[in-house]
Amino acid sequence: QFQLVESGGGPVQAGDSLRLSCLSSLRTFSTSAMGWFRQAPGKEREFVAATNWNGGERYYADSVKGRFIISRDNGRNTLYLQMNKLTPEDTAVYYCAAPRWDRYNDFREVNSWGQGTQVTVSS
Repeated sequence: QFQLVESGGGPVQAGDSLRLSCLSSLRTFSTSAMGWFRQAPGKEREFVAATNWNGGERYYADSVKGRFIISRDNGRNTLYLQMNKLTPEDTAVYYCAAPRWDRYNDFREVNSWGQGTQVTVSS
């Protein structure tokens, strides 16, 4: 239906920063809520952050609050995740998605995912 392409991941040391990007081919990107999820080995996929259509309303998982910032550039059809003060607990594959806004933190309600980008944080 549409494509979501994540990029920007890689191996980093604890305390470092990364900025993830998600380029979307969604025709209605500029009017759609978007979010980031992640999945670590052996763990269930979990919510990281979400934003409404214009980036004015943002929500974060407690584990990343104060360290990560979600943003978007509707002119470029791109979603971003600025990740600061990374720790080994942040190691996971990070995915972007277009969730239901009324259930933005529920990965079970997401039908389409990008391929993900690997973030590996070493101590």
